[in-house]
Amino acid sequence: MTKKLLLKDVARLAGVSEMTASRALRGAADVSAKTKAKIEEIARSHGYVPNRIAGSLSSQSVNLVAVVVPSLNSFVFPEVLSGISAVLKDSPLKPVVGISGYDLEEEESVIREMLSWRPSGLIVAGLEHTETTRRMLQQADCPVVEVMDVDGDPVRHCVGISHLQAGRDMAAQILARGYRKIGFIGTKMPQDFRARKRFDGFTDGLAAQGVTLSDIEHYSGESAIQTGRQLTAQMLGRNPDLDCIYFSSDVMSVGGLMHCLAAGLTVPGDIALAGFNNLQILQGLPQQLATTDACRREIGERAARVILQSREAGGTEGLVFDRLCPAISLGETL
Repeated sequence: MTKKLLLKDVARLAGVSEMTASRALRGAADVSAKTKAKIEEIARSHGYVPNRIAGSLSSQSVNLVAVVVPSLNSFVFPEVLSGISAVLKDSPLKPVVGISGYDLEEEESVIREMLSWRPSGLIVAGLEHTETTRRMLQQADCPVVEVMDVDGDPVRHCVGISHLQAGRDMAAQILARGYRKIGFIGTKMPQDFRARKRFDGFTDGLAAQGVTLSDIEHYSGESAIQTGRQLTAQMLGRNPDLDCIYFSSDVMSVGGLMHCLAAGLTVPGDIALAGFNNLQILQGLPQQLATTDACRREIGERAARVILQSREAGGTEGLVFDRLCPAISLGETL
């Protein structure tokens, strides 16, 4: 086996003291640019990775931003992560991701572990947490940003959209086009709090004009095109006179469109369809599906900027509550 390269070996190869090598690799300002570049090149060429945990004993933090999301199986959260990564790219901070699986107890465990590493920031999806998690977020000695949602009680910083309002807005658009026999298909209910809020906002918007849902399907599993196709077929089999279906996600609405095309149904002539998120998979379909842009990448970008600004201000800035306004695209299916 190859002998593990230590900091003292890097220092020896560079002809400097171990302290100088350590400071250079931490980006200390009192090390000359020439010496720093030499030490970094030696470390890079030999595959040496600095022990950031050891360095954090004095600085009380590592250059990591903890990001906790429910899932990476959908197309939704990778785009949030892309926004975070793009903003942090030119900074010393780097994101590290934890998955909660839409389970608040698992989220608590993931956040406890991540905070034990003393990250420079924490970004977590959603406003709903266990009481223990809320206390940990309140006591965290780094900036904390809850993202994706603004309908609730943020612990500290918050960047997101109102899912309640997004549901109400889609209800208004559907009703304005004369649809009255409406179905709803949702996934991860009730674990996905944001999907539940959209459903509540949607039904509130319908009720305000005296309309109730004709059929509801709350599927407990993950969103998938095949599942959307199957549930659409089942719903239309039960209620062939439906004139519109609203899906909790675009992935499911794509499946709905596939069923309609295979069954010889015209959209929106026989049945109108609408989804949520404005995912990239909608591009290139035979018809442009109606959807709501959930501002996912922008949410990630803004959350990362909150972390950086807090770091620059030494944590003395005021709390951020940043509510973005999602836009509805009617496409060709409403």
